[in-house]
Amino acid sequence: MQPRNMSMSGVVDLAAVKAAQEAKAKAEQARAEAARNGGAGAVSPADLVIDVDEAGFESEILQRSTEVPVVIDFWAEWCEPCKQLSPVLERLAVEYDGRFLLARIDVDANQMLMQQFGVQGIPAVFAVVAGQALPLFQGAASETQIRQTLDQLVQVAEERFGLTGLTVDPDAEPGGGGPDAAAEPPAGPHDAALEAAVRALDAGDMGAAVEAYRGVLAEDPGNSEAKLGLAQAELLQRVQAADPQAVRRDAAERPGDAEAQIAAADLDLVGGHVEDAFGRLIDTVRRTTGDDRDAVRLRLLKLFDVIGADDPRVAAARRALARALF
Repeated sequence: MQPRNMSMSGVVDLAAVKAAQEAKAKAEQARAEAARNGGAGAVSPADLVIDVDEAGFESEILQRSTEVPVVIDFWAEWCEPCKQLSPVLERLAVEYDGRFLLARIDVDANQMLMQQFGVQGIPAVFAVVAGQALPLFQGAASETQIRQTLDQLVQVAEERFGLTGLTVDPDAEPGGGGPDAAAEPPAGPHDAALEAAVRALDAGDMGAAVEAYRGVLAEDPGNSEAKLGLAQAELLQRVQAADPQAVRRDAAERPGDAEAQIAAADLDLVGGHVEDAFGRLIDTVRRTTGDDRDAVRLRLLKLFDVIGADDPRVAAARRALARALF
């Protein structure tokens, strides 16, 4: 979603933001539909644990991850620790009552999936939330540790991605609540403009991306995808013509110069060095006064927008900024 010569690692993935919005809309639609149909669309407890192979990965894991967190248990028949862990995960999947779906993958039969996830040994447990893969733990773990990990996963999935899980009905027929149980949410009024902005980002046309995102925000000021997209596009636009070596040299030679430190912080963030970017500007706030200090503060707030308000790095930096200012 950004030019290939710009990393932006560690920055919010706009695809994940869009997936989260779609997942939340889909979950709300599914709940409304179930209420109208007297609970229709609910899944059986037996549907909470599934075996997945490479052919079914996209439909059974990626697609399902937009409505419920999918926990992946990488196992093999010859793996003794797996035989201890897998039954615990299966029991907890039923106990958590649809707040996550357990997908079991036999690594002997699905080597490609094992490589894609970077699994080095088994048992290994990952999660996929709104299309985003997250490592959970590898090797043996106590049930208490597993529960703590699952509780954190469920909380993040709900708070950050709007995923409230599946509706479970003990009387439902197994296999009745598959990936197509809920219809896709209708297209949003700004989907075409947002897609155009993403295409512009991919093509390196930051001016067009900025214009498209601003157009969406003019009509829908609260659109979170457009806010994040605009912040990232403006950042990439600022650094497009920069000479990284010259910027770094100026920043090293002029530690108290607001403009030099602002330019270097932009490069830090584009390179995925989030804490470095924030720390640089907070240190500069301490060194500067008046208009220079205010310019640094405002740029730092813009970089917060690039990362997203719910990121813990932003929360920590806001506290540090408050201490530097007061």
